[in-house]
Amino acid sequence: MTLLDEIKAKALDGIPASVEEALRLNDICTTDELADAANEVRLRWEGDTIDTCSIINARSGHCSEDCKWCAQSRFHATGINEYEFVPEEEALKAAKINCELGIKRLSLVTSGRKVAPADMERFCELYRKISAETGLYLCASMGLLNLSELKMLKAAGVKRYHCNLETSSRYFGTLCTTHSHSDKLKTIKMAQEAGLQVCSGGIIGMGESMRDRLELAQEARDAGAVSIPVNILNPIPGTPLQDTPLISEDEIIRSVTLMRLIAPKVTMRFAGGRMRLSKKTMERILLGGMNGALMGDMLTTVGNSVNDDKELFEKCGYQI
Repeated sequence: MTLLDEIKAKALDGIPASVEEALRLNDICTTDELADAANEVRLRWEGDTIDTCSIINARSGHCSEDCKWCAQSRFHATGINEYEFVPEEEALKAAKINCELGIKRLSLVTSGRKVAPADMERFCELYRKISAETGLYLCASMGLLNLSELKMLKAAGVKRYHCNLETSSRYFGTLCTTHSHSDKLKTIKMAQEAGLQVCSGGIIGMGESMRDRLELAQEARDAGAVSIPVNILNPIPGTPLQDTPLISEDEIIRSVTLMRLIAPKVTMRFAGGRMRLSKKTMERILLGGMNGALMGDMLTTVGNSVNDDKELFEKCGYQI
């Protein structure tokens, strides 16, 4: 039995690979070998249903944080559209469209370190209206909230909280100095205390190593994330990462497969940045460990069309 067979067998039993094991596989296995193994694990724990979600950019720009990848930081001149609150009518219209398209989950996403206490009730009221008019599964991504604020979201109908770890704990400080990896872990813990599920992943292609990506998956898994979104850096002009070389499509595939072996029992979610990938690569990723997708527009960049995504999912054997 090969090392890959051993690690796959454990993952099929729900036992995750260690970072060191995954790094060893990266050294000795072909991309297709890794993807085929990860796909078996995905089918064992997640089946053939694609987990779909979408987002509404509910507050844009003026962010106090200095995250090097982000177009919304006030430290970076990126020319994005900036506003304090998405118009209620616009948000409700977007929610209804998502519902009609069959997308399962919807999140309001706000820029900034956190939503101010004075604004929480306004967003909670919007959540109540979306819930009443669509019945969508509601998520939220509103920064480093405290326990009482997270409980307000729960009472308003939110069921899942999104707080990306972004990268490994050891690499995070090179990309952001205004808050820490541990700040995010504290928020994740409080969200769980408030009765919310947690979605937490990050971005690959920011200059990190394969070890950093695998440690991100391990740390998100250990924090209790039920969904790990994987974004691919889209270098945005005006940000410090604007000239970052793009990682290869093969490296993206390998990263996803190994992250699946480290977190065998979670939803691994295609998120931002995938519009630059070939259809062949997207198919290999969907048949190589990935079983969720963020659909539609991606905050300050444009995503794949929903109909194109549906065709891709069906081609890969997923039930929508």
